Amino acid sequence: MSDLGQRPYRAGFACFVGRPNAGKSTLTNAIVGQKIAITSNKPQTTRHIIRAVLHRPDSQLVLVDTPGLHRPRTLLGERLNDLVRQTWSEVDVIGLCIPADEPIGRGDRFITGELAELKATVLAVVTKTDLVDRKRLAEQLLAVSELGEFAEVVPVSAVSGHQVDTLVEVMTGYLPESPQLYPDDMLTDDPEQVLVAELIREAALEGVRDELPHSIAVVVEEMIPEGQLTKIYADVYVERPSQKAIVIGHRGSRLKAVGTTARRQIEELLGTRIYLDLHVRVAKDWQRDPKQLRKLGF
Repeated sequence: MSDLGQRPYRAGFACFVGRPNAGKSTLTNAIVGQKIAITSNKPQTTRHIIRAVLHRPDSQLVLVDTPGLHRPRTLLGERLNDLVRQTWSEVDVIGLCIPADEPIGRGDRFITGELAELKATVLAVVTKTDLVDRKRLAEQLLAVSELGEFAEVVPVSAVSGHQVDTLVEVMTGYLPESPQLYPDDMLTDDPEQVLVAELIREAALEGVRDELPHSIAVVVEEMIPEGQLTKIYADVYVERPSQKAIVIGHRGSRLKAVGTTARRQIEELLGTRIYLDLHVRVAKDWQRDPKQLRKLGF
């Protein structure tokens, strides 16, 4: 572009917020173009703050992935909420994600109220536009614009890619003028082990009945590169023996499927062949035990 020379370089932090399943992680992945934040159709799956770095000729957008804000029922829930608020106070731009196919609810109003007190620029991002017709989308855009004071309202579909570039353009426009924050080759500042653990956790969540989502934690004990092969030893933690049985499945069939799915994803992420050794362990009521939470990385 010819005006590149005149445009000041901008760099800064942004995050997407919204109630669980508003499409935050899927949108992050669509923007960065590879699978970084885990996506699952169970709420509350994102636990670690994963920063994805988007490099552009005139800007650098660093996306911070936060768990959804929710009413805490456990110590883990409280810690997650503290983490969310701390993150919000440190970013330049916040995109509030509201799905196009669901009416605006109490959760959306609650989060909008929380955001009103921050100094960050707040955009409303209407997600999942591929799921509605134009009339419904127009109604939702109007309803969203009446929800609060937003710098802009941008409709997108992470699945079809519609308007994703526009959203990036809008977000980077609100970043401060700043030199580059991260080196060119960096996509995320999360250690590989955390990403690997997240992929295993996502695979373990798929197809499990609803009682399990919060009760699974994964710890990668060791990653050993051996030539073309990386050996990964990981433990999947649940809270009760009955849950262990569910994760392992009849004659180990479920765990085997989890291993196959996770291995494929990890090989894609790391670009090498993987040997994956998975064990399911019971850590009694780990979500309520500060010592266990620390051990499991929270």
